[in-house]
Amino acid sequence: MEKKPHFIRREFPPREVSSISLVLLLAAVLLLNALLYLYLNKFYISLGRAETDPSLCPFGYFKLGAVKNCSPWLSCEAINREVRKLKCVGEGAVKKVFLSEWKENKVVLSQLTNSELKEDFLHGLKMLKALQSKHVVRLLGYCEQQFTILTEYHPLGSLRGLNETLHIPKYKGMNTWHRRLMLAMDYVSVIRYLHSSPLGTLVMCDSNDLDKVLSQYLLTSDFHILVNDLDALPLVNRSAGRLVKCGHRELRGEFVAPEQRWPYGEEVPFEDDLMPPYDEKTDIWKIPDVSNFFLGHVEGSDIVRLHLFDIHAACKKKDPAERPSAQEVLDTYRKVLTLLIREAAMPGTREML
Repeated sequence: MEKKPHFIRREFPPREVSSISLVLLLAAVLLLNALLYLYLNKFYISLGRAETDPSLCPFGYFKLGAVKNCSPWLSCEAINREVRKLKCVGEGAVKKVFLSEWKENKVVLSQLTNSELKEDFLHGLKMLKALQSKHVVRLLGYCEQQFTILTEYHPLGSLRGLNETLHIPKYKGMNTWHRRLMLAMDYVSVIRYLHSSPLGTLVMCDSNDLDKVLSQYLLTSDFHILVNDLDALPLVNRSAGRLVKCGHRELRGEFVAPEQRWPYGEEVPFEDDLMPPYDEKTDIWKIPDVSNFFLGHVEGSDIVRLHLFDIHAACKKKDPAERPSAQEVLDTYRKVLTLLIREAAMPGTREML
């Protein structure tokens, strides 16, 4: 009779994570955090685009392309002699815009088309001169007598064409949730700059609908945003009791803030003299709608919207005084970006620990 083999069952003690493994794991987490910090720090410097950027020149001067030295703004004589129009690329209520050439550089020449709006044109020039910074299109020269302004050319054009640009093969790699969120942050950075500008608190009045907002900004080749049209930037001065009104016509629709709409109902005809003024919080009301456009419908954008829900709800408070400042919105955007990038970089860290 054969003997059946006996199998000895061994009991293994529960496996424990050694202290060395834990130290290595923690070191890896710290290293990832350090790399993430360096990346975000570099990004914030780029995003903030500080006014002390070395590419900026002293007031009255500009630098274009790879040229190292600053040149004085071009005068009437220089514009007439050295700038050559190539073609008309746009026309609005105030001015006509020409793609032009100056010393083998593409530039943009804007000329007044409606003499009745010359005050708006000159106001835009005044703002452009005073607000030169990394948030504003670069001024190259002007001629007040001929109502002409010369600015830097950006081939990607206005933000109206953002989605089309992101579908060009060259830029498809930019069509991600974090790059789109960075554009939204850039936009809020411009609003923050206008609300705390060297001239005081300025309101972006050319913003009665989304398409109008997008037309006021340019997309640079390195995917930043510049404000381009400064014709309608009234000043709020609370200490002097000075508020603003964006134009003299009735504004309608959900895009404009509640305080910008006629408050006395359909039974009372609109009268500009009876319309109450308002402050810069109208710009805050519009941030969620503009950011929603920037975020688009790419993978991960809905997660970003979820994280921004509370701050966007605060932006839509009916009482303007309860809405956050542009700085508070920007701070929240930065926190969300940091959180989501960290989660993307270390998705399983918490479970590992």
